[in-house]
Amino acid sequence: MSQALTEEQIKQVNAMNEEQRFNYCMKEIVSNRQVWILTDEHGCVMLNTEDEDCVPVWPNEEFASQWATGEWEHCKPEPISTAKWYSRWTYGLEDDELSVVVFPNSNEEGVILYPDEFEQELRKQERKR
Repeated sequence: MSQALTEEQIKQVNAMNEEQRFNYCMKEIVSNRQVWILTDEHGCVMLNTEDEDCVPVWPNEEFASQWATGEWEHCKPEPISTAKWYSRWTYGLEDDELSVVVFPNSNEEGVILYPDEFEQELRKQERKR
């Protein structure tokens, strides 16, 4: 289980560019064996781009919590083990024709991947460890 991040760590990570946040996210998910999503009574929250409906994922509870404001203030961060992600989520998202937006920032900018690409990136990171 990971320890809570300090305000300073959160600030430093939030200042990263898209690619740096993506790399940070992959490392954190693999080392903690958890993908964080936001959920409400209807399931996980979604972000919509012009082309894609996306499930946003975060590396840590703190970053997911930062999104639980405004229209999402009723949402709760929820961890999903990487084992469960691999066994259910990749296929479920593909079946629903959803993409994954990795660690979106406050401007809703993040790396968008198809579910199988997201899983490939996680597995690639696991092999580096």
